[in-house]
Amino acid sequence: MKWSEITWKESEPVYIRIISMPFIRGLIDGTLPPEKFKFYIGQDSNYLEHFGRALSLIASRVPAPYMLDYIRFSEGAIVVENALHSGYFEQYGMVSSVAISPACQYYTSFLLSNASLAPVETAMAALLPCFWIYKKVGDYIYSLSDNEDNPYHTWINTYAGEEFGILVEKAIHICDQVAEECTASRREEMTRAFLTASRLEWLFWDSAWRLETWDNMMDR
Repeated sequence: MKWSEITWKESEPVYIRIISMPFIRGLIDGTLPPEKFKFYIGQDSNYLEHFGRALSLIASRVPAPYMLDYIRFSEGAIVVENALHSGYFEQYGMVSSVAISPACQYYTSFLLSNASLAPVETAMAALLPCFWIYKKVGDYIYSLSDNEDNPYHTWINTYAGEEFGILVEKAIHICDQVAEECTASRREEMTRAFLTASRLEWLFWDSAWRLETWDNMMDR
């Protein structure tokens, strides 16, 4: 069994929790309050900036056959940010940058520390959930939503689209290839990193639902 198959099986309970979240259910039926989606878009813009940097760091460390792939992944993250977020920023009258939330800071710090300091195979696994879970969630939402009338159809189409799917399959394939060449302990480390990042995906959406900021966290 491939590393990705084993790891997805271990992480699937987290994915089930994600697609059951009120934020995701609101995206499916189009009832998600606009202020929660606006908050999410602002934090997603913050996230993708750091995610692109983490991918660039990995590109400088991976074996030569995968270097160009990770450069393209990084470029793709920037393209998504510019294409998807610019429209929403204009729609909601948002400024070009917003203060980073606790969950976003936690998640991006995890990615950047792995991209910089962890064994490169572990770093690759840590960044994979952002590809894979987003694709799975996008496909799930697309399959259940009335796409033409859903106010969030642009977001749904982006992550359920064929172009994004090709990137995801490539990222999974590369992780499987490097896992085959790793020791058993390194593969376990890759899986732990993937699981942690999957949980941080859940935390990211949960924080958007709760509109979590440093101020309201400290006021609890």
